[in-house]
Amino acid sequence: MLHNIENSKRLDFLLAIIFLQVTIYISVIFNVNVLRQVIGVLYLSFVPGYLVVKLLKFRFGALETLTFSVGFSVAFLMLVGLFLNELGFMARILQPLSTVPLLVTLNMFVLILAILAYFRSEPPLLFNEFSLGSFKWAFPLTLPLVLSVVGAMLVNVYNDNRVLLIMILAVSLIATVLTLKNKFPSKIYALATFVIGISLLYHSSLISRYLCSFGSDIAPEYYTFKYTQMNGHYSSIPPSYWGSGLGRLNNMLSITVLPTIYCNLLNLDSTWVFKLVFPLIFAFVPLCLYCLWRDGFGDKHAFFSAFFFMATFTFYTELLGLNRQMIGELFFVLLFFVLLNKNLGHFQRIFSFIIFSFGLVVSHYALAEIFLFFIVFAWLCLIIFKRRSNLTASMVALFFAIMFAWYIYTSNASVFESFIEFADNVYRQLGDFFNLESRGETVLRGLGLENPPTIWNAISRVFAYITEFLIVVGFIGLLLKRRKADGDWGRFVLISEAMGFLIAIIAVPGLASTMNMTRFYHVLLFLLAPLCVSGGEFLVKLISKKERNYLVSVLLLAVLVPYFLFQSGFVYEVVKAESWSIPLSAYRMNGYKLYYSSGYTDGWSVFSAKWLSENVKVSQVHVYADWASFENPLRIYGLVYGGYIYPLSNVTIIPDHGIVYLNSLNTIQGTVVAGAYLCNSSELYFLSEMNLAYSNGGSEIYKKGSLIIQF
Repeated sequence: MLHNIENSKRLDFLLAIIFLQVTIYISVIFNVNVLRQVIGVLYLSFVPGYLVVKLLKFRFGALETLTFSVGFSVAFLMLVGLFLNELGFMARILQPLSTVPLLVTLNMFVLILAILAYFRSEPPLLFNEFSLGSFKWAFPLTLPLVLSVVGAMLVNVYNDNRVLLIMILAVSLIATVLTLKNKFPSKIYALATFVIGISLLYHSSLISRYLCSFGSDIAPEYYTFKYTQMNGHYSSIPPSYWGSGLGRLNNMLSITVLPTIYCNLLNLDSTWVFKLVFPLIFAFVPLCLYCLWRDGFGDKHAFFSAFFFMATFTFYTELLGLNRQMIGELFFVLLFFVLLNKNLGHFQRIFSFIIFSFGLVVSHYALAEIFLFFIVFAWLCLIIFKRRSNLTASMVALFFAIMFAWYIYTSNASVFESFIEFADNVYRQLGDFFNLESRGETVLRGLGLENPPTIWNAISRVFAYITEFLIVVGFIGLLLKRRKADGDWGRFVLISEAMGFLIAIIAVPGLASTMNMTRFYHVLLFLLAPLCVSGGEFLVKLISKKERNYLVSVLLLAVLVPYFLFQSGFVYEVVKAESWSIPLSAYRMNGYKLYYSSGYTDGWSVFSAKWLSENVKVSQVHVYADWASFENPLRIYGLVYGGYIYPLSNVTIIPDHGIVYLNSLNTIQGTVVAGAYLCNSSELYFLSEMNLAYSNGGSEIYKKGSLIIQF
């Protein structure tokens, strides 16, 4: 009888997958808006991976099943996309990554997985594990997400940031309640972690209708992606005129094949794929970190650590302009989970390690290099100290082989060459070892060697320094009781490596600049964030023998909540001090900081960039623009190759058939970012000798000569 019930449940699940596929076919064929986007993103980002989890019979709880399902699904999309790309091109399908081939192929593979799971796995239990009684806190916990989306819309339309300010207070309140109250179920901590993460990400990503770089690499990423999408196929050999920078990006399936699949199947504008879908995937990183830390430190400790990780501003600013790193970090944390989790079978561990290794390697080269460093030295340490671990020599060799095979044999080995170039650059700077300025401003600021510009910056840095101090104290405490930390030498060795890596970044000149100190610190928090909480516990144990848990909670809240309020820009906005927060303070930022440093783009600049690309053959003329225009509107929305854009300044000599592009920063605010200095637009005297070819009230295009080359 029980066997018949289980067969019935498996059959129901198989029929549900088939029904879902029929729904996807109908929504795509008839282009049913909203249904196509909502069902499509859930189907693509969860179903394939969930089938893999059930097929391989992972003995996971709901949270681990959810995070592994997303990881396997994203890797599945890139793998199948690459397979279809190569096989389709061999079969003379000129655009194998177009909608129809993608839809048929992906659904075929998903159906095969579903049929195999029907015969092999037990009935699906994921949603049964979430009882309604566990979610009496669901509404208040999800409130920040609603406030985040609504608040971003109000900022875009009315420049009203009050709802976003309330959202930040709501996040702080949730963190406070979950910390001071008695222990909650693990699912509540997990839900809070996910909601806080996605709320912080969306409150930044949804600002403006257009992409914002936040000072990162979204412009070249987007240009590389559009090359793949417009061609309908991925080429591992980029055009010969591309430089090594675009060549490295072309290696990354996370910003070529993956967004192409989402854009074509969802019929969603690429801007919104990067604004909505990629942050949604990235929000699973802190959730997976919570699962990883929960096993070694406990539920509340893991939540504290996740909150600290998300509170640091890099998470919801700089990373939003690094789509390849957002995807790469998902595989980065899943690989650590595979290495540290004790409940995986041998085949499950090896299979997961292979898939996630491929996902990391084709998503972000720097993260892959960092992970290789971690596993090589961890394996050596464990061998030297004769400790058993899930990490084996074959796993290290396997990751090394995947990594270097991909990086050497694609894009003319541009990633491998860049690695050699960065290493040589660091080597040449070793002579400046005793020159503190060689470490860069961010390192000096983190060490307290840079004077804060205002009293508010000074207070903010005090809380940041306290978190750094707690990490150091937590590591000392871990050293003193390493035998009591679950006996988990693998975790201990990885944390020790992360501390060593942090010291090396500070000590070695030029090393921090290879990926920016803020990004390095963000990545190292994958292993170091729990030490901040451990440091608080260690200090409390030294001074008190009673009510330690409550005192630890009070201490950490007294540090982390103000730290978050400063990091998010909340305090700076309330006191009207200089702020970097675009969601909260864009309306009062100076033009240079907003348009150049933060990479903000408005409609005037976007429409003029599109007009330029549609009406001028830029490869046959000289296009002059300032650095703010080069970084964003021209490369993202004009799709103008960077080599065709020449720097604009007050000493520029415009040749015949020259084009001058002015964005709203130049025309409305009268500022031109001329490399290392600024000049006034009124100093561009040569414009009086040129003809106005285009103007929309905020952006202008001038031409020299009587000819505009039409397509």
